[in-house]
Amino acid sequence: MDLCFKILDAAMNTKAVSKGVDEVSLVYSQEYEPGDRIILETSGEETFVWLQMDDALGRALVYITGNVEYIIPFGEKRVNLSPKAFYGGRHLLHARLAKDYDVEGYRNLAINVYDQHQIKDCYPHAAANVETRGETVFAAQNAIDGVVVNTCHGEWPYQSWGIDRKEDARIRIAFGRTVEIDRIVLYTRADFPHDNWWRSVHFDFSDESGLEMQMEKSMLPHEITFPSRRVRWVEMNHMVKSDDPSPFPALTQIEVYGREAL
Repeated sequence: MDLCFKILDAAMNTKAVSKGVDEVSLVYSQEYEPGDRIILETSGEETFVWLQMDDALGRALVYITGNVEYIIPFGEKRVNLSPKAFYGGRHLLHARLAKDYDVEGYRNLAINVYDQHQIKDCYPHAAANVETRGETVFAAQNAIDGVVVNTCHGEWPYQSWGIDRKEDARIRIAFGRTVEIDRIVLYTRADFPHDNWWRSVHFDFSDESGLEMQMEKSMLPHEITFPSRRVRWVEMNHMVKSDDPSPFPALTQIEVYGREAL
């Protein structure tokens, strides 16, 4: 498969380009500017790719269904990332097609360090009906970035999904294809006494089934296992908070374990 990295400016002018077959690297020796974006173009159909948009963030095993466009974050849009990410005058981008052995094992299917609100054709992808004050440190994408530090709130590494006190808050993790899952792990934010906590949460699945998860006040991960089911997405909703006085329960990370559906 042909792969091509491009870096474009705000006017969509090409600043750098690199092409390869099944694998491509791009060393960009300039500082990023507001409006810059990275494009990964492919010549093929849906496939798994090891994707690295930034060397500080590392690589992610993602499922892509078309060309991927990632907007370089600036200002408030980058406070949920390591300060080293996209910083400085030299950047290493890399992508390669995944091998069968990369994707066949049992793993967390819900991790993607390159998720963004507007991103298309790159999975897993997190979307929610609310994010506290619209701030990036409380965006849905934070719940699948692999960072599980949950003893504080705010800028990296304490970013989380914040529900803005909404009783009907929900977050959906889309996989972009059918997967087979049997385990969910939640890291709820535990910045007590600032934070509240959920006594229980509900999960809806794309196969029209559902599941209740009972929880307790803890900084430790909450885990539930269940008979394997084949799904395209998981949605967490109907969260019931405790009677603690704080109005701020939040989710640091959701992990969904399973395998590719055969």
